[in-house]
Parts: sequence; C-alpha cells; structure tokens
Amino acid sequence: MTPPDHQDGPPRAPSVARDLPALAAWHAAWAVAAALLALGGRWFGGLDGPAFYAVVVMVIPGIAGLGLLARDGERERFAGLAVWSLASIVAAALSGGLAGAVAGFIFMPLAVGLALGGQKRARAGLIGVGLAAGIGAISARFGGPWTPDPLVAAISAVMVAAAAGLGLRLSWRTAEARLIAAETAVARVEALLSRQPGLTLVLEPSGRVLAAYGAPPPALPVDPLFAQGLIAAVHAPDRPTVLAAIDNALAGTETTIRFAPRLALDRRVTLILRRFDDPATGPAEAVPRLIVQAFDATNQYARELGLEAARNEAESQNAGKSRFLANMSHELRTPLNAVIGFSDIMRQRLFGPLPDKYAEYADSIHEAGGHLLDLINDVLDVSKIEAHRYPLSVERFDAREVVSAGIALVRLSANDKGVELAGVLSDEPVEVAADRRALKQIMLNLLSNAIKFTPADGSVTVTLEAIGPYLEIIVSDTGVGVAPADLKRLGRPFEQAGDADQRAQGTGLGLSLVRALAELHGGRMTIDSTLGEGTAVTVRLPVVVSGRAPVPPGGAEIISLAAVEPTRSVDA
Repeated sequence: MTPPDHQDGPPRAPSVARDLPALAAWHAAWAVAAALLALGGRWFGGLDGPAFYAVVVMVIPGIAGLGLLARDGERERFAGLAVWSLASIVAAALSGGLAGAVAGFIFMPLAVGLALGGQKRARAGLIGVGLAAGIGAISARFGGPWTPDPLVAAISAVMVAAAAGLGLRLSWRTAEARLIAAETAVARVEALLSRQPGLTLVLEPSGRVLAAYGAPPPALPVDPLFAQGLIAAVHAPDRPTVLAAIDNALAGTETTIRFAPRLALDRRVTLILRRFDDPATGPAEAVPRLIVQAFDATNQYARELGLEAARNEAESQNAGKSRFLANMSHELRTPLNAVIGFSDIMRQRLFGPLPDKYAEYADSIHEAGGHLLDLINDVLDVSKIEAHRYPLSVERFDAREVVSAGIALVRLSANDKGVELAGVLSDEPVEVAADRRALKQIMLNLLSNAIKFTPADGSVTVTLEAIGPYLEIIVSDTGVGVAPADLKRLGRPFEQAGDADQRAQGTGLGLSLVRALAELHGGRMTIDSTLGEGTAVTVRLPVVVSGRAPVPPGGAEIISLAAVEPTRSVDA
C-alpha cells in the first residue's frame, strides 16, 4: 500500500530530505548485490552469455540512482524510475523474460516505485513491469534458445522481493514522517490561534460551527456555539444582518458587522467573515467554509454611543443658541432703534440748543448705537441662516446697480481714511436672479472689511463680471493681509485674524455672513492673501441669467428659485 498522491509534497520537503540517505543506501546495496550476482554466477555457476549481461545491466540503475538522488526532486525521481524500467526491459530482452534466468528483475520497476513513494510512481513502476514483461515475452518467442538457471532465477527473485519489502518500509516511513510533520504543523497553528485575543470560528454556510480557536468574547461562550450554531447566539433583530454578512462572505466579499449577543443585550460583538474553500476536495467539488473572527466591541460601541449623544447634544445646544440669538436680536433692536432715534434728535437739536458736553455725549451715543445695531443685524442674519430661517427673495436685476450702490455707501468712509476706492464694472448689463438685499449685504461687508484693514494711501478695488452662469465679485485691497494660519479660520462666525488691535476693529461676523449668503445662493467664497501685501476675496454665485428678459413695467420681476434652477450649477 502506498501513501496518497497529496502526500507526495514538494521536492526537498523535510521528511523527504531525511529519507535521502536511506534511498541512497538502498540503491547502493542493490548495485553491490547485482554486481556480486554477476561475478559469482560467472565464476562459480557458469552464468554467461546474454544472461550474464542481463545481470550486469541491472547494476547500472543502482549507480545512476545515486547520481540522481544528489539533485533530488520530482523530475529526478521519475528519471530514475525510467532508468530502472529501461534496465528491466533490456534484461528481459537478453534473458528471455519470465522464462529466463533472471525473471525476477522484470518486477524491479515496481519495487523502485514503492521505494520512491507516491501512487504516481507506483503506477509508473507497474507500467515499467508491463513493458519489461511484454518485451521478455517477445524475446522468448523469437529469440533463444534460452537456458533456464533455477539458482540465478531464485536469487534474482529474492533480491527483488527484498528490495520491494525494503522499499515499502521506506515508503511507509516517509508517509509517517510527513503525517507527523503535518500534525505538528497543525498543532502549532492551533496553539497560535488559541493564544490570539479574539475568537476564530470555522463555519459551514448554514452557520454550524466546525472549530473554534482563541479567547471568546465575554458574551459569546463557545460551548453553545457548537451545540446551537452561531445564528442562535445572535439577538433576533440582528440575525438578518448576520445572515446577509454570511451570504456576502460566501460570495467572496470580506464583511465586517456588529451584533448584540442574545445572552447579553447590553454588549456588542464584531464579526469579520471571509470565505475559505476546503482544499481536501477538488476545485469542482470545493466545499465552501467561512473563517469568522469575533471580537468584543462593547467599549467601542459605548464610545460611539457617547459620541453620538454628545454630537446630538451639541447640535441641540447650537440650534438653541441660534434661536436664542435670533429672538434676543429682535428684542434688542426695538429699544436700540429708540435710543438711536432720540440721540439723533439731540444731535440735530430739534428741541433747542444743548450744552457742548451734552451734544458730544449725544454724538457718541448715536455712533455707538449705530455700531451696536449693525452688530445685532449681523448676529440676527447669521442666526437665521444657521436656523434655516433666512428665505431668499429672488428677483431679476442688474448686478451693477447693487455694486455701484455699495461703493457709494462706503465711499465717504474710504475718503475719510485716505483709501482710494475704485470699481471695475462691465459696460453691458449683468442680469442676475438673486436676492438683492443679500447681494448688497455681501458687497457692504466685503468693502467695509477691506477699507477697515487698509492703511491710508492704500487702495480697494471691486471687480464685477459674468463668467458663464457665474457672477464673480472680487474685492481686493492693499491692506495688512492675513497670515496663512489664520486663513483657514476666516469665514466661520466670530473668527478673526491679526493682532489684538486688528481684532478690536470687528466682531468676526462679516466674512461669516458673506460665506453663508453665498452658499445660500449655491455659490462659494474664497480668500487669497499675502501678509503685509493685501487680500482678495472672491465670491462666485451661479445666478447669471442667460438672455436678458425685458423688465416689466413698474419695476423688477419677482421670480421663484425653480424658475432660475436651469441656470444654476455647482461651482467647480
């Protein structure tokens, strides 16, 4: 009996390497025995003629085998078997086959196949025996006359039987060594798997557990898994997820899921599922298996729940803050308008003269009230946008009108500071479908910022142009500029750049409001700046109307957002 084919293994496997000395000794012993038979038969038994040469021929494969074993491998072993078969065929042809003096040598290829190991080599040896027997029969039929030598025939038969017995023993030793090596490797792998922090399962497609290695999660004991299967250990609402993950893994996709164990609903287990085809069967009959790794995910799940709760709480607080600011801004504007109005009456001395000191206080009150009203209006607008309560009143108009009006409103403050203010506008109308008030607020905030942070003798330039469906507004200045580290923060509420003196000049809401209003129109705001050289703020809005429609009598036409949607696109 020979070991199965799958035990042949690659060349120079450890167990095969240990058998090389025994195989070499086997070949050498045969060569010596065959040589002694030839010499003894010639000197003492009268062995001569073709029978003598037949015995001499059988010495050759024993010597050749020693050379082939020096480079042992599958190819070399089959080559050695071929040499043995050829020698047996030649010996059979010279001695008359089964009726000749060395009939036993015909069976030598089978003995060699058993010694070399493996079913393939044993079958090849049988083929060699068949060929030698066939050639011997032809030689006996047409050659001769052959003189049988019972003593030499008996000795050759004993030699072949001994060789076959030793070869079979050697083959079984090789198979046993391979089996021990395989068991050792399996034990080593199982020991390694048993020491891992998670649990590794081998599953059938049905979810039945075939093997388990490693440390199981606290909520997933191993014994019930073998008795009931994996699905029974899963909380019922999570079972469809686990079954879908098994299907995905069987389809060849590695899948990761998390579920609640049925025995501990407050805990969580993470599964990583991969397909594994059992190599014990052929490719056509491959039995699909699943390798499943299970880890305790309770702490991670708790952290995620905490983060989700914290995020919801933060969003709730932020929404509450926005509602509070919106309500407070409304409440503050009413008395503040009264303060500004009364202080303006005092400034203009509508009810008679005032002492100079009181008049100076009235001017200060009016200026501070106006500044506070602007701040409250900005806070109100930002809060409305964050609370999604800022409706756009979209209408068609010439964008040059809004830009020109914004420049006119800030020109006085630019002149007072000694800043040159210029506008670069198109000669042709730039018709847009946008919120006129929002566009005006964008212009005023950008221009106020630019003038505020531009020193005397500096310049502020406004450029307006239509690029396809986009309206592009660029406000550039030669002011103090912004450091690269501060550029990332600008555009968020209450974020400011520069030193303490520069931050004291504003609230950090202007650019935030510009960005929010631009995004409400589907556009975006970008800032380019070099510290000490200046800043350029670009606003791109997809609001340009292609093909100017006639303005209806009595003013601008109010249209809905749906009507201008075809002209709006996402900014690249």
